[in-house]
Amino acid sequence: MAPVAPRPPDHTRVATTVKTKLPFRVELATVAPLAGDASNRRYFRLSLAGGPPHTLVLMQLASPEAFKQSEEAVSGATPPVAELPFVNILSHLAKADVPVPALYYYDQPAGLLYLEDVGDVSLAQASQDATSPDTPELYRHAVDLLVRLHLKSTFPADPACLAFSRAFDVPLLMWEFDHFIEYGIEKRAGKALPEKDRHVIRSEMRKIAEVMAAQPRVFTHRDYHSRNLMVQDGRLRVLDFQDALMGPATYDLASLLRDSYLSLDQDLIDELVIHYLEGRAKASAPLDRVTFLRLFDLTSIQRNLKAAGRFVYIALEKHNDRYLQYIPRTLGYVRRNLEHYRDLHPLRKALARYVPEVGS
Repeated sequence: MAPVAPRPPDHTRVATTVKTKLPFRVELATVAPLAGDASNRRYFRLSLAGGPPHTLVLMQLASPEAFKQSEEAVSGATPPVAELPFVNILSHLAKADVPVPALYYYDQPAGLLYLEDVGDVSLAQASQDATSPDTPELYRHAVDLLVRLHLKSTFPADPACLAFSRAFDVPLLMWEFDHFIEYGIEKRAGKALPEKDRHVIRSEMRKIAEVMAAQPRVFTHRDYHSRNLMVQDGRLRVLDFQDALMGPATYDLASLLRDSYLSLDQDLIDELVIHYLEGRAKASAPLDRVTFLRLFDLTSIQRNLKAAGRFVYIALEKHNDRYLQYIPRTLGYVRRNLEHYRDLHPLRKALARYVPEVGS
């Protein structure tokens, strides 16, 4: 059974809010639905009379209390969520000078957020799915912004920010690996793994999780990719940050450069990884290059397997199959990285029996 979408926002309530609660004098003209993502949130563009601004984006939560449980897994004993994570993380990022949309008003009883409109052009669109000659420069900007996000959002630590209370530890990383086993292997194929093969696969995955969890942690967006970065007036804006947590610096970089939605040339990926390292060095936060390059590939394996499993989950549990088309590319990244390292060949061999894209 597909999840039931919330009723459209009450037009009169929205019109009244626009007229009386926002920090500028405008009136509502029209309400138009926008394409959403894989979450249960819905989005609308509000056209305004008066202004500027002349438009806003209205985010509608699945229910007014929906913020109490994230759609992403978290690890350990999490503190009670007393504030909408989107609002909590947005406030922290804004203080860190990360370009996030302004929040003009939060109608908490109705579960409606009135946000700055940052346009319709994602990094994927601006780069024409990485085919545009502007692609390298756009991605350099995205990497520069990631360096800023990682450093300015991490230091100093802010206990009031939810991201600092949760982290990519071994249990969470293994939960995501197990999510791939359940959906990317078993439910995709319609049969359970033999226990012996499950043990081999999980043991090899755990080695990756332990390496990742042992790294120094930075503020991690968790979904930093071409569809969550908007290009507006030559400037990048960051979206979909509400599930942020602490994790290895390679996680967001792997999300950006080994993106399920488009393919960057390997030479450009190599250049951009070095660009990130150079940015860290310039900011007096250098990282060891050899260690980082291997960790980037290990992180990519974990991140891409999680994404592939998530796409199957969305198809089966949310009855939305539009993400299945990205599985071959996503698992192609995994195959390449598993091939590259001799000590990962046991994992590749074990997965190849059940995941054709890894063995081909």
